[in-house]
Amino acid sequence: MAELNAELVWQDGVHFTGTSPSGHRVEIDGDKTAGASPMELILLGLGGCASYDVVSIMKKSRQEIHDVRCQMRAVRADGIPAVYTDIHLHFVVTGKDIKENQLAKAIELSAQKYCSASQMLSAGGVNITHDYQIVAA
Repeated sequence: MAELNAELVWQDGVHFTGTSPSGHRVEIDGDKTAGASPMELILLGLGGCASYDVVSIMKKSRQEIHDVRCQMRAVRADGIPAVYTDIHLHFVVTGKDIKENQLAKAIELSAQKYCSASQMLSAGGVNITHDYQIVAA
């Protein structure tokens, strides 16, 4: 198992500056004025993880992709803790002669096998769904 180290430094109010294990800084703000909220970062982390997988798999499949966008829609519980209950990822993939079956397989592989964030959130009871749109370049 790999050990990772990160750090958060309180700035003021509910604003923190985080340093990731790779040394990148991010502003985190519960009030959403100086940065994204912690829950927004979880949503972006899921989208980033899944998008990374889709791009990697599509490139290995020799698909000529020009742009990949992941639009996320999430629902949170009303009570405390206000966890995500449902998250939908909509991939918009632009490219030349994109094969629909290759894209569908890439998204499925990400969801079922490769995306650690998806696996972790699903294990915690979050219902994660996906769909896609292909745009010709």
